Amino acid sequence: MMKWRNQLLALSCLLVFFAFGVLYFRHWVVQKPFGIILFIGAGLDPARLAAARVQAAAPDAPLAIDSLPYSALLSTYGRGSTTPDQAAAASALATGVRIRSGAIGVNANGKKVVNLLELARKNGRMTGLVTNALLTDPTPASFYAHTSTGDDRHELARELVEDVDLDVVLGGGAADFLPSKKEGRRSDEKNLLLHLRSSGFELVQNLDELEAVPRWRAAKLFGIFAPAELAFADEEPPTDQPRLSDLVRRSIELLQFNSGGYVLVVDAGLMRKAAQDGNSERVLLETIELDRAVSVALEYAGAKSTILVCGDVVGAQQDRGSAGPALESGAAAAARVLSTPSLNDVQEQNPSPPAQASPSLPADSGSRFEENAPDVPSDVIAFGTGLGADALHGTLASTAIFEIIRDNL
Repeated sequence: MMKWRNQLLALSCLLVFFAFGVLYFRHWVVQKPFGIILFIGAGLDPARLAAARVQAAAPDAPLAIDSLPYSALLSTYGRGSTTPDQAAAASALATGVRIRSGAIGVNANGKKVVNLLELARKNGRMTGLVTNALLTDPTPASFYAHTSTGDDRHELARELVEDVDLDVVLGGGAADFLPSKKEGRRSDEKNLLLHLRSSGFELVQNLDELEAVPRWRAAKLFGIFAPAELAFADEEPPTDQPRLSDLVRRSIELLQFNSGGYVLVVDAGLMRKAAQDGNSERVLLETIELDRAVSVALEYAGAKSTILVCGDVVGAQQDRGSAGPALESGAAAAARVLSTPSLNDVQEQNPSPPAQASPSLPADSGSRFEENAPDVPSDVIAFGTGLGADALHGTLASTAIFEIIRDNL
């Protein structure tokens, strides 16, 4: 009888100890997400999402982004500018510091500012960088480079290959890494892709090679899939060229190998390229491509990961506009949401009465705004799910994205 009593007492003590441990862990131990994924979509704002829903299906059909429970507006003003350029806007996300336009990853004194992927590496996480545009574009470069002249693609490519410690890098822009005799555009005639191989990176250049990389191996992987940007969503891509969702899926599978977790940055760069070209319908198709990649991340990253989706900057250089007077269906309605000028825009460009302003949608409206419209500040939007994402509420500075990720490394 005494023996059973002692055993019951021991079991009771064990259960109490276990319950206390669970309670302590849940309420006093700071929990961190295993994976952190940041998606960046140029000019992502409420009007863009509303138009993308129309383009994808119907105005009441939710996107994958709509399933993320937390959201906030982000103000994007720059250092000494209400509308920062791409480099300054992305650097605010990457470093938490507002810098002058044209610079990447350096402060006003030209000193290097640590970025999120560098912080992640110091915290024992694997790191990845993905884009469907050029790896030397200012947005992805803001997560690896430190330079006062962010338009030198040759130097950015060299820095990425020779000075940066990332685990997975996938994107386009092979010409920036190759000499002219190899159909590249490097004036120094360096073949940086050969340097990568000699440095221990596995180089892949098509979808089949990307899919063949074993997911169980701690990869040092560099994927470069086109001389310039990857194919747009409305173009027929080469049969062996990956889409953004392929790049995201494979990155997550490879980065999850690390027991210390990972940080992955995804630049939906073709959204930006389409906006710069003034192609409103293509902008929406690329927004839908971003949404597909977010859906893949939600599926593959798991419940213990944090996923953030945000815009970087909306300005006159991109796709300013406001919703048209009536809701239509299909591509025409979606394009009108992005491209129809607001009343103020029309009055600024034509002082005649509004009734005389043409309501038509010129094919080059995006270019017209880019050339003639003044810089106008505009908020972008951010969504998130997972640990730390509840900090997204109200209106925040764009630097809050850096702070949220930094605090959860």
